[in-house]
Amino acid sequence: MNKFSQLNINLSLKVVSRIMLIVTASMTICTIIAAHYNENISPYLYTILAILPVIIFSLLNPNIRKAVQKKNNKRDPYLIVTFSWILIGLVGSLPYIFNDVNISFTDAFFESVSGFTTTGSSILTDIEALPKSLLFWRSMTHWIGGIGIIVLVILIMPGMQIGGYQLFSKESSLQEKISPKAKSAGFRLLLIYIGLTIAEVIFLLLGKMPLFDSVCHAFGTVATGGFSPKNTSIADYSPYIQYVIMIFMLLAGTNFTIHYLVLHGKIGKAIKNEELRLYLFFVLLIGTIITLGLFFNTNRSFESSFRSSFFQVISIITCTGFASDDYLLWPNFLWVLIFFTMFLGGSTGSTAGGIKISRHLILLKNIRRRFILMMSPLAVLPVRYNSKSISEESNSKVLGFIGLYFIVFLLGSLALTFTGIDIQTSAGAAATSMAGIGPGIGSVGPAANFYHLPITSKYILIFLMILGRLELFTVLILFSRSFRRAL
Repeated sequence: MNKFSQLNINLSLKVVSRIMLIVTASMTICTIIAAHYNENISPYLYTILAILPVIIFSLLNPNIRKAVQKKNNKRDPYLIVTFSWILIGLVGSLPYIFNDVNISFTDAFFESVSGFTTTGSSILTDIEALPKSLLFWRSMTHWIGGIGIIVLVILIMPGMQIGGYQLFSKESSLQEKISPKAKSAGFRLLLIYIGLTIAEVIFLLLGKMPLFDSVCHAFGTVATGGFSPKNTSIADYSPYIQYVIMIFMLLAGTNFTIHYLVLHGKIGKAIKNEELRLYLFFVLLIGTIITLGLFFNTNRSFESSFRSSFFQVISIITCTGFASDDYLLWPNFLWVLIFFTMFLGGSTGSTAGGIKISRHLILLKNIRRRFILMMSPLAVLPVRYNSKSISEESNSKVLGFIGLYFIVFLLGSLALTFTGIDIQTSAGAAATSMAGIGPGIGSVGPAANFYHLPITSKYILIFLMILGRLELFTVLILFSRSFRRAL
């Protein structure tokens, strides 16, 4: 009991209260949307009333207001980040439960976590039957989760003093700094994020997509989430709309540092980025292979093959999950290639999930180094990334992460088969949940959903979604012996 008393409860409550403020602001917007469409506003008011006591208590308690991180405490950030994502998922499920849409707690929690982790997997069988305000909240969970709830917390907590970049770096997709200070970096990322969102809305409006649909799809694209307010995702929209979303998915999956460099005229430096080059290479290579496969093995025109191929490839690599076609109806070797593409992931420092291109790049460099050392055992060959040597510690962390990722994937797939799901669906569901993609293979493909899965399977997938979003170690360290000894 004394060990747990060492936990910084006040700091945790301070973070929680700020998260609740973000949810309250979002619920206020949803209330306005509901009123505009003459829908029931009570679900959003009930949600606000449910979380208001936490906010008031935190604001009135001076110990919570003044809470800061204890020096040399490496435990609190892991606890705060992990439980923040669990909490936001639980709170985000309330609008689904309070709305009269016949959704169980498990399904509401699944949909909420899928939204905030920008996974995009859905249990909804008729999306268009939901109230507009709830669809807006569903898409907004993407947008909030995309930039990272922790970043938003830091931006509105100038006096938190939580160890500079320490807490900020625990959030999975923001590990490359644009500037030395977390708050400064957060503002720059947020401005780029908002700018991409507004730009996409404008381009979608030019394609005659309704404003509501444009905003929802922009939320899902820039966050690389994939929730659409339409049952058929992007399939029924014009080729122009599909190309616009395709381009913005590619931009959202690019390291935000690249956007920052380009906006400041440092295009040459951006082009030299090794991760960017490999990212675009994978997109072009896999997209071209599938384009040719569709063109020569189906009755599609070349333009249709090109558009369908590159849309799905970009959507999967960036872990967005929008679909303009059912790739499970393609020739077998093409959808198998799509499945392996699920393990690539987008760029580090983007809103995309997955293993990340930078880690694959370092893995390839290690393989190359191993071949050279086999012929020249005495050679000294440090692994270099963007012309800088990587320490052996960092190198081993990357390789360890990739190994652990596949171990967790195999264990997750195995656990899902024990719940009665076939192996193909289990593998597809585990892969897409860990990478935050959305559609998988088997019975959870792009033309299906996750509603039919057993309850136990859904909770396993919820765990995998959070685990993947926080890049494994942040969550798994909570179960380690060394972490328990630190309590």
